Amino acid sequence: MKALGARFGAALSGYETIELIGDVGAGKTTFVKGLAKGMGIDEDVQSPSFTISRVYDTSTNGLLAHYDFYRLGEAGILSEDVQESMADQETVTVIEWAGIVNNSLPETRIRIEIIAADETTRTLMIDTPAYIEEDIG
Repeated sequence: MKALGARFGAALSGYETIELIGDVGAGKTTFVKGLAKGMGIDEDVQSPSFTISRVYDTSTNGLLAHYDFYRLGEAGILSEDVQESMADQETVTVIEWAGIVNNSLPETRIRIEIIAADETTRTLMIDTPAYIEEDIG
């Protein structure tokens, strides 16, 4: 998951929104750790399950905004925060458990569903704009 995330991260330029779908323990945060590495982020990426969001600086003056709405019943004011993040040309926005902001997500988002078959096997269903597919191979 980290290696795939790193390939995605290296292909991103900012202004992308990624919706991550999967059960608890499926590998969503592991994917984001790789994504961050591919974007040139050296910080230790942690799950925002309890803090709701974390923002990291990239090596190219961009940002990675990582949201996790697992513990929320509604987004409230955070919906505005997510919209601002998604509108920023230099920010890659990643959202786990995006159901409560689903109406705000752009149609051009990258949607990745992760299904854990067992402890070491994952199946991914990826819906992404063509330019990303070309860059990650």
